[in-house]
Amino acid sequence: MDSRDEQPGAAAGTGRTLDRRAELSEFLRSRRARLKPEDVGLPDFGRHRRVPGLRREELAQLAGVSVAYYTRLEQGNGKNVSAEVLGSIARALRLTDAEQAHLTHLAKPKAHKKKPAARQQQVRPALRQLLDTMDGVPAYVVGRRAEILAWNRMAAALFGDWAQLPPGERNWARLVFLCPEYRDLFVDWEQKAIDIVCALRMDAGCYPDDPRLSALVGELSVKSEEFRRLWATHDVKEKSHGVKHLHHPLVGALALNFESFRLTDGSDQSLITYHAEPASPSADSLRLLSSWGTDATLAVPSV
Repeated sequence: MDSRDEQPGAAAGTGRTLDRRAELSEFLRSRRARLKPEDVGLPDFGRHRRVPGLRREELAQLAGVSVAYYTRLEQGNGKNVSAEVLGSIARALRLTDAEQAHLTHLAKPKAHKKKPAARQQQVRPALRQLLDTMDGVPAYVVGRRAEILAWNRMAAALFGDWAQLPPGERNWARLVFLCPEYRDLFVDWEQKAIDIVCALRMDAGCYPDDPRLSALVGELSVKSEEFRRLWATHDVKEKSHGVKHLHHPLVGALALNFESFRLTDGSDQSLITYHAEPASPSADSLRLLSSWGTDATLAVPSV
């Protein structure tokens, strides 16, 4: 089997970095807006609310901080906020683990010795060898900015021949939002799009100084109304497993279990695998794809 390992290059573009203060402000506003007083045990006296969700003073009361303190934080000033206060605010906002991690990254960013744009994302040789040995199992490695870094033959048969694309276009976000073929491939395209945007939001929290990520967000915002809508929600989450329903042009309907294994080597990479339930029609279809070999590889048009 073949696996590919090429780095997205200048095609990804360059641009200004994301505004961390604005990201923090908008994230907190969006999380506050989704809560109602009754959701958090506060009385609602039926007063007219100019904006949806909790008021700042209500959120500050729940978190045990002053209104002025919380207001400064929501205005993007998280420089001196403590982990304890962030935890209190996260609990008051009913944040998930992923959302709390995102809040912490925005409010108290870690210093990086090198900007992520200056570092090439490399896939370890042993990991590429592992991909090649996973016969009959579509698998690939994804890195920061939803970049597809390496894959095996079955992944190409299932998702398309990414080797035909320039390195800068081997990106899940660009494929899902800009390539019509992927709208047909994913039965629940909207959910796949949501997952991609949520992952990009997580990256934005960890690396707000990444100009490539900013350029990608800018490009997609201009070219895709759906991306603009989903990006504006400020939703973040991580999906480690689940089921994807596909409609492959050669074998038809597929229901595949996916598993996402985040590498612990600090590379910000994940190994994604897909498999079918034993003795299921989807398992038969995967075997058929495998038997066809490279003849089953989908052609992916340039985006």
